[in-house]
Amino acid sequence: MAKLDLIATCPMGLEAIVAREVKELGYEDVTVENGRVTFTGDELAICRTNLWLRTADRILVKMGQFEARTFDDLFEGTKALDWPAWIPEYGEFPVEGRSHKSQLSSVPACQGIVKKAVVEKMKERYRTEWFEEDGPRYVIEVALLNDIATLTIDTTGPSLHKRGYRKLVTEAPLKETMAAALVNLSRWKPDRPLYDPFCGSGTILIEAAMLGWNIAPGLRRSFPSEYWDIIGQSRWEQAREEAYDSLNDDIPLEIAGSDIDPKAIEVAEAAAKAAGLSKELKFYVEPVAKAKPRSDFGCLITNPPYGERLGEQKEVERVLRQLGQLTGSLHTWSSFVLSPSKQLEHYFPRPADKRRKLFNGRIECQLYQYFGPLPPRRRNTEPVE
Repeated sequence: MAKLDLIATCPMGLEAIVAREVKELGYEDVTVENGRVTFTGDELAICRTNLWLRTADRILVKMGQFEARTFDDLFEGTKALDWPAWIPEYGEFPVEGRSHKSQLSSVPACQGIVKKAVVEKMKERYRTEWFEEDGPRYVIEVALLNDIATLTIDTTGPSLHKRGYRKLVTEAPLKETMAAALVNLSRWKPDRPLYDPFCGSGTILIEAAMLGWNIAPGLRRSFPSEYWDIIGQSRWEQAREEAYDSLNDDIPLEIAGSDIDPKAIEVAEAAAKAAGLSKELKFYVEPVAKAKPRSDFGCLITNPPYGERLGEQKEVERVLRQLGQLTGSLHTWSSFVLSPSKQLEHYFPRPADKRRKLFNGRIECQLYQYFGPLPPRRRNTEPVE
């Protein structure tokens, strides 16, 4: 199997989490950059990372990188890369692009140049003047940053946050990748209770259950690279079999959530059912003021309303105050609250133990982290032989 340069793209602020996930899959040659994590792997790594990465957006194959200050530079640099090694004669290969702080600022023009260069390279290999492009899809991206062009092929298709279980959405849904990141950052384990008093469509709770049972998040969806000759069906079958073998669904889970909106709870219940987790998750229609998480030493993980529209701010302040009262009453719990509010700690019994800047879409937020006591260690009651 060949050694490939691969890129896992992700929202700003999640790079370290994605890097840890990549390493946990056994890939050590990892470099963290803004919005991306680069690593070395083989064809099977493409399958595994698409199936398993919970907080990344896409897995890209890095075809090449070079300086491109002129269209000639971009054409020649692109044509020098071995596109036919990946794209068959019948492959579909659209070109997408973006440019930042580069002399080649016209993205459509750059896309056209790259397309032309790839076609010329393909003509040399396949000895034809015309490509039908009616086969598997290979989306090429040209990304220009400070006059450096990076050429990639997207193996993922629709972003990895599209797990397949959420058919309906609430008004302001939290992406599955961000929900998984919040659970990851809380260091929650499945032997602890978990509660979300603003659960909306239930994404945090579903992502926690999937993590608790070691369910590969990409197991219910498909990827364009499943149909690529260079990877082959056998590798995808191997990766999926590994994922099914890793599933551990006999662990009891104590995961629940509530929301004041009955329609949101309906959406959450439908999503939990689609994810195969309806029996494991409990949902309640109730305001945060009446939320009553059960048990001790749990994790409260939530994304309360932001109140972006005029006139909503007072309601948000009231709700945050009630959330602060709830967390203050949970003496053995740890609480993790994602919010853009600069005043959130004012409504809580004490300042956060730790803050972390994250971006929920384009909204800059803080993850306010309140650490409770760790659960007592369970004694080993098994007899000593």
